[in-house]
Amino acid sequence: MRKFIAFFMMFCALSGTASAYVEREVAVLRVMNKDAGKVHEVKVLVGDEVQFEKLFINVRSCKQSDPFDAENFWGFVEISEVDKGRIYSNWMNRNEPGQNPLQHADYDVWLVRCE
Repeated sequence: MRKFIAFFMMFCALSGTASAYVEREVAVLRVMNKDAGKVHEVKVLVGDEVQFEKLFINVRSCKQSDPFDAENFWGFVEISEVDKGRIYSNWMNRNEPGQNPLQHADYDVWLVRCE
C-alpha cells in the first residue's frame, strides 16, 4: 500500500496534477473515551506531544487542501499508551474518518481539522 501511495504521489507530481497543500500548525482531534461515553476535542501543536488520560498524542504534520479545492485535512499522528507503548502511527484524513482512525478497546481518535 505504501509503495502504491508513493508511486501515485510521484505520478501526480510529474504529471502536474498534484494539488497544493497548506501546512497548518495545530491539529484538532476528536477523542472518544468508550468507558465514560464522552467525546473530547484535543488541540495539538505540530511537533508537540499532549497527554489525554492514558494516551500520549503526537502530531508530526497537519495539512489542508488547496483553498480552491474541496476542503480536506490530513494529519500524521502517533499515539502511545502509558503501559503499551506506540499503538498508532499513520495518516488520518478528515473526509475519510473511517479509513485510518485509532480504534482501540478504550478510545477512538479522529482528525477534525487543522488550524
